[in-house]
Amino acid sequence: MQVTLLGTGTSQGVPVVGCQCATCQSQDPRDKRLRTAAFVETGDVHILIDAGPDLRQQMLRSHITRVDAILLTHEHKDHLAGLDDIRPIYFMMKEPMRVYGLQRVLNVVHKDFDYAFKPNPYPGVPALQLFPVRDDPFTIKGVEIQPIHVRHLTLPILGYRMGKFAYITDGSFIAESELKKLEGLDVLVINALRIKEHYSHFNLEQALSIIRRLQPKRAYLTHISDKMGLYADVAPMLPENVFLGVDEMTITV
Repeated sequence: MQVTLLGTGTSQGVPVVGCQCATCQSQDPRDKRLRTAAFVETGDVHILIDAGPDLRQQMLRSHITRVDAILLTHEHKDHLAGLDDIRPIYFMMKEPMRVYGLQRVLNVVHKDFDYAFKPNPYPGVPALQLFPVRDDPFTIKGVEIQPIHVRHLTLPILGYRMGKFAYITDGSFIAESELKKLEGLDVLVINALRIKEHYSHFNLEQALSIIRRLQPKRAYLTHISDKMGLYADVAPMLPENVFLGVDEMTITV
């Protein structure tokens, strides 16, 4: 399995428009972050996790030409707003794009991209097939996916596990029953917004606490804001098996 971190930034990305802080002004490419998304390739199956407003740019720079399905973590626009940019993939593959998420999230997709669901849609729109995710594992072209129920403040959202890999973003709480589903991982990607505590996202210490609890072989941090600080300052502080995620980083599982 190969996982590409298409974006590792928070909702505003890094640099933040107009911000003069040291991180936003940094010339280190590791400090420049598009909105959070990931691309999983396992065998001949290609799965996109989230479709934020930077999706077109992310697919171009990572040379993505095939997507078999899209897993949505939740409906916030930094994770959903770029869904229409899947059109060229749909045109190339000539088959409807399978989109998975909580029913609440799929309702937002249906509302925001209503033109894709009309009885006689305009020829240039993508065909989207919506599949609600509940508690049980499901498969996409033979790849088993275990949904992980997470809380983003009070909003229920999803993480996903595939084999020895799991992806969690925007979490602020994971129940013990869900943590048990994350045991025995080789690779965990988990959000860590900043060093200071935040009301709706894990901060660095909270993410590290979950990593210590789960003991994956390796862990990568994502959904990082400019308030985390410079990559060059933060990376050396981390345990030897924990890494700051970087845009376009490729992880082999």
